[in-house]
Amino acid sequence: MRCLILLMLLVAGPALACGPDRDCPLGDRSYNLRLPDGWDGASPLPVLLHFHGWGRQGEVPLGSPRTGGAARRARFLMVTPDGLNRSWDFRRTGGRDTPFAEAVLRDVARRYPVNGRLVVSGYSWGALMAARFACETSVEVSALLLVAGAFPPDTPCDGRPMRVSHVHGTTDTVLDFPYGPGGDPTHAVALWKRHMGCGPRTRRFDWQAVSWLTHTRHEWDCAAGRLTMDVHGASHLIPRGWFARHLAEIADMPTTRAAGR
Repeated sequence: MRCLILLMLLVAGPALACGPDRDCPLGDRSYNLRLPDGWDGASPLPVLLHFHGWGRQGEVPLGSPRTGGAARRARFLMVTPDGLNRSWDFRRTGGRDTPFAEAVLRDVARRYPVNGRLVVSGYSWGALMAARFACETSVEVSALLLVAGAFPPDTPCDGRPMRVSHVHGTTDTVLDFPYGPGGDPTHAVALWKRHMGCGPRTRRFDWQAVSWLTHTRHEWDCAAGRLTMDVHGASHLIPRGWFARHLAEIADMPTTRAAGR
């Protein structure tokens, strides 16, 4: 029996090493991952690196249909690091969590074939950690998806994702909706408008994933890529269908920057 189990592990390869039912150990910490639906076991995969909210661990967004389910259906390998004490060191540059997340990505690439497309996302305090990671990592970030967590416009930032998308509810009282001067509803992305070299807003329209929640989409074409912000009237939550829509849009993005960007 022992020989049979060993043979099964050798044949199955990295898929049994860790996954949704078993954390991936890394040093004195861990992370979680889940493979996409229908993966053939060989094709290189895009990666969604997601930072959980305060008080949670990576298994929560991994198991959520709004995040993990959307990632699986969109054929992303979803990776969710575990924050120390269920939180993140996002308030300063040079903290402990960006190097840890970089090490997680290296470990994932050792276990599974990846294609170089990296989407970084986060919810609440995890959104602030995702932004911190994107601002200070040397890893190329294809897209940054931020849910209900925004840095001030003067936050130092060296990274230039090809796309940044933010969503926030106007009745959020956990991380209050950040209105700007004159009641500007797009103040949450002021940092990215400046940093990505965005021109005037190019599009504004409403969309729904469910009948009870309308998003007002603001879009900018920028020197570094595309910036979007979705504003809705609900509170501190991950809107149903938001990740699914954005991952579908990202799938149509070019894999490299256009000349001059």
